[in-house]
Amino acid sequence: MTGVWAVLVAAGRGERFGADRPKAFAKLGGRPLLAEPLERLEASEWIEAVVVVAPPDWEEPVILLAEELGAGKVTACVTGGDRRADSVRRGLAEVPEDAAVVLVHDAARPLLPAEVVERVVAALGDGWDGAVPALPVPDTLKRAGTDGAVTETVERENLYAAQTPQAFVGSKLREAMADERANASDCAGVVEAAGGRVCVVEGDRRLVKVTTAADLELVELLLSGDR
Repeated sequence: MTGVWAVLVAAGRGERFGADRPKAFAKLGGRPLLAEPLERLEASEWIEAVVVVAPPDWEEPVILLAEELGAGKVTACVTGGDRRADSVRRGLAEVPEDAAVVLVHDAARPLLPAEVVERVVAALGDGWDGAVPALPVPDTLKRAGTDGAVTETVERENLYAAQTPQAFVGSKLREAMADERANASDCAGVVEAAGGRVCVVEGDRRLVKVTTAADLELVELLLSGDR
């Protein structure tokens, strides 16, 4: 079996981001946002190879960026699908079937700490099918109807906000994603729905997801303190 392969999902078109280019190519520290997670995966001693899932028509810029960064672990660049799950499936198709572990990470979380990669991969050694970095939810949660009326107050005990990267036993992720109808907001949801055993490990507050321009500004500040 081969080792740990990473699928870096960077296929978001970034409509909510409001830029004239995909979010992965927004400027972060004077260079494309995608450069940050690419470099960090390249530097990780846990990662053997990387498959990048690119926005439509941006495959060549992704390949050129990888070459410019000297990201020799990048073995393939594929075009993303309409849904996140479809994008992951396309990336997974480029991963050898005998890969022991597949790590899936969203490029929209560019500040990828090395210790988080270690935590999610190491957790699989304890018999889990998947591992998710997450942070305890600090706020009181309310469920409301379309009219805004509160229908339920959700107890926050044992509730976590999931992040990426998420790591999975390769065969388990492949089996779960084989159903083209399977879809969830993250890969762990698909694996869980297929009966897989997924655990939570300690996440990191630096793993901010860039959705808006304000998020990008926050990541810029965190990046300056992370170097």
